[in-house]
Order: sequence, then C-alpha cells, then structure tokens
Amino acid sequence: MEETPNKPEDTPRDYKIMALLLQSRGVEDCDPSVINLLLEFSHRYTVDVLQDALVYAEHAKKNEIDMEDVRLAIQGRVNYSFTSPPEKEFLLELAEERNKHPLPLIPEKYGVRLPPEKHTLTGVNFHIVPEKKAQKQQQQQQQQQ
Repeated sequence: MEETPNKPEDTPRDYKIMALLLQSRGVEDCDPSVINLLLEFSHRYTVDVLQDALVYAEHAKKNEIDMEDVRLAIQGRVNYSFTSPPEKEFLLELAEERNKHPLPLIPEKYGVRLPPEKHTLTGVNFHIVPEKKAQKQQQQQQQQQ
C-alpha cells in the first residue's frame, strides 16, 4: 500500500484501519485516494444508518437509540441501497431463452467491415463542379460583359 504523503505517525487511525482492511482482503497496492473514498463512503453510510435509527427510536417514543433500531435501520438500508444479483436458475433460463435463436451467419468477406461511404463521417457529402463547366461559365460571363 502506498502511504499518505504525511509521515507515518501523522497518518489518521481510520486511514490505517482502512488500509489494513484492504490488505486483509488481498489488496496489496492502491492509490491513497481509494482509501479516502472508502472512508468517505463508510462515514456517509454510518451517518445515514444512525439517522434512520434515530427516526425509528423517535417513532417508538424512546429517548435513546438501542440495538433494535440500528438493526432495523441497517436492514432498511440493505433492502433499498444494495441489490443482490439474480439467482443462477433465473440467469440459466434467460440464457436458454436467448440462445434458442441462432446467430446470423457471418458473410464470407475478409477484412474490416465498414458501413457504406455515404454513412460515414469521412464520406464526401458535396459535389464539386468539374473544371470544364467552371471554365465555360467564366467564358459566358466574359462574353456577356
């Protein structure tokens, strides 16, 4: 792990703990801003959970927050903030349904397949008057003068 720009003894305790948590999960090296972002996220999450727990305690007409209020607040956050991935069976059914139809055959052209010239940004989207016509127009203008 990279250390903060400060001296090791000036490093905040929470920063050291977050770095140790990352190391325990197998992260050997990361940018210091990653640890700061994780600290910010954990602080915001903790504050939100405690505010929710306070609302639940006030609703129950309690003077203090107890463990049940915190558990309820965490459960509410987990239900609405974090989603779990779909179940394996559902994904298998979805894949089976999608794979019932074969992919279209690949044409036997080699090289890079590009769209037609008229549909590209580099395609010519204007017409140039040939030089002969331009010369005739100049001659006609001179004759009229």
